[in-house]
Amino acid sequence: MTTTFKLPDLGEGLPEAEIVSWHVSVGQRVKVDELLVSVETAKAVVEVPSPYTGVIARLHAAEGEMVATGAALVDFDEVEGQAQPAADPSDSADARKDEAEKANSDSAEAQQADSDADEPSDSQSPEARSESSTVVGSMPSSDDMLVETARPGSRRSRDGTLRAAPAARKLAEELGVTLAEVAPSGSEGQITPEDVRAHAQARDAARARDADTPGPWRGGALRGPRRAMARSMTTSGQQVVPCTIFDDADIEAWLAPRTMTERLLRAMVAGCRAEPALNGFFDAQAESLEALQRVDIAMAVDTPDGLIVPVIRDAAGKSLSELREAVDRIKQATRARSVRPQDMVDYTITLTNFGMLAGRYATPVLVPPTVAILGAGMLQRDLVPVLGGIEVHRRLPLSLTFDHRCITGGEACRFLAAVIADLQRSS
Repeated sequence: MTTTFKLPDLGEGLPEAEIVSWHVSVGQRVKVDELLVSVETAKAVVEVPSPYTGVIARLHAAEGEMVATGAALVDFDEVEGQAQPAADPSDSADARKDEAEKANSDSAEAQQADSDADEPSDSQSPEARSESSTVVGSMPSSDDMLVETARPGSRRSRDGTLRAAPAARKLAEELGVTLAEVAPSGSEGQITPEDVRAHAQARDAARARDADTPGPWRGGALRGPRRAMARSMTTSGQQVVPCTIFDDADIEAWLAPRTMTERLLRAMVAGCRAEPALNGFFDAQAESLEALQRVDIAMAVDTPDGLIVPVIRDAAGKSLSELREAVDRIKQATRARSVRPQDMVDYTITLTNFGMLAGRYATPVLVPPTVAILGAGMLQRDLVPVLGGIEVHRRLPLSLTFDHRCITGGEACRFLAAVIADLQRSS
C-alpha cells in the first residue's frame, strides 16, 4: 500500500515552497525523522524530515520546482512508522501559534540541558513538532563535536548530519558562515576551524570578483526573497494610496555613540504611542482600521538574495540593550538564512534603514495590511542656525510613508514629530 506525504504548512499559511535539494532517492529506505528534502519558502530554507519509516516510491517534484502547500510531495511503500495527520492549511494562525507554544513549553527542560551549544539560546532551541507540518530539530552534543539535524536554513549531505567542533561553530557564527556549506576535513568527517576560515576567505574573494564584474550578476526567473518581494510590491501598488513626508532629526546632543538601529526602534515605539493609528492593520474590504497596542516592528535587511524582513517582537517592552541584542540576533540569522517563516509575519509597522548604504530621502513602499513604514537615510552633517551663529550638527534624514486611505496627514505628522523628539534626546 502506498502512503502519500503532502507538503505541510511550513509556517503561517505560506502557499508554496520551492524544492532546493532532495536528500533521498526512489527505492531508498528511510526512517522516521531522517532528512527528506530542503525547501525554500518566500524567505527561508527549511529542511523537512520523514514522517514515516518506509521505502521511497515516488518524488512528486524535481529540484527547482514549486510545490503548493498540501500538494503531494513523496510516496512511501512498506510504511512502518505512523505520523500524525498533516495540518490543515486552513487552520488559523492563532491555532498554530498555540500548538507551537505548547510544544516549546514541553521541550524547555531538554533545551536548557544543552549547555554546550555556542549559539544564542533562542536560535539553538529545537523546534518542537506536535504535527507533521512542523519541522523538527535537535542538537545533541558530545565531547568533541556537535551533531545537528533538521534545522531551518542549512543544506546538508545526503545522510542528513552535520558535524562541527564547537570552536568551528563559534568561528562560523563570528564570520557569518553557514556550516552546511563548508567542506569538512576532520578525521571523523567534522568541520574544523580551518575549514570555516578557508570557506570564509573563498566566499569573500568570490564576492570581490562579483563586485568588479560589470552588469547584472545573475538573471532569470525570480526565486525566494526576490519573488516574494515582487508579489508584495505588486500588492502594494494595486491596493495602497501612499503618501510620504520628510524631515530630519538633529542628533548632535547624543552623549555617547550608539548604534543607530536601536535608537530608531525606540523612537518608532514613541511614535506609535503618540499616534496608535499608524501601528496596526487596515481591512480595505471592511473599511476597518485596527490599531494595536503591541509594537512588532519588521526590519528590512538587505542580502544578495533580496530583502529579508524579520520582526522585532514587542519592541515597546524592550530596553535599548535588549533591542540591540534582538537586532544582532536578526542579523546573524539573516546571514545564515535561518530566519523562520513565522518570524517574518504579523508585524504591525516597518523600518527600513537604507541610509546604511546610501541615500538621504526615499519613498518607502509599505505592504498591506500595515499602514506605515519609516525610512532612515544616511547620516548628514548640516549647517544649522543657533543663537549667535551657525554650527555643524549631525542630522538623520527620515521618510515616513503612510496609507492615505485610512491615515490622515495630521496623524502621520504627529507620529513623525514624536519619532524626532525621541531621537533628539541625549540618551
